[in-house]
Amino acid sequence: MDTEVTVNPDFTSERSQELDNRIKKFRGKIGATIRIMAEAQQIFGYLPEEAMAQIADRLGLPPADIYGIATFYAFFRTSPPARHTITSCQGTACYVSGGKQVLDEIERQLGIRRGEITPDREFSIQSVRCIGACALAPVIKVDADISSRVSPQKVHRILSRYTGQREGGN
Repeated sequence: MDTEVTVNPDFTSERSQELDNRIKKFRGKIGATIRIMAEAQQIFGYLPEEAMAQIADRLGLPPADIYGIATFYAFFRTSPPARHTITSCQGTACYVSGGKQVLDEIERQLGIRRGEITPDREFSIQSVRCIGACALAPVIKVDADISSRVSPQKVHRILSRYTGQREGGN
């Protein structure tokens, strides 16, 4: 029976070697584990399973310890980041001005829900309680760019600025 082997394209031999170099730099120092994990995240953009296993092996720790740290601290990501992060404000001013409908439309057009990443890693969606632009409600933020007085009808136009290729959603 054939078994399919999944290879992580993010975990290259060059990046693995770079991680080893950084592990050597911090090994034996106070707080080394978290510092090394932060270095790994800097290399890969997140903490792939392979990197966590490498860290555990080099430090002589159980892999579960590294995974436990990675999932405990909000700073660490265990999945690849999207190219663009969409943040939908769901604070009171935005919510009562239609923020929920805007979020629903973003999810519909991208075919993903909050906390997910599109398969092409182009977009991820998150919601927050307040962006701090209540007078401009409802607002969304794509990366560092804030769009104000957003309606569901404006979502496609906003998203198209970041790809230029999406036509009317999925």
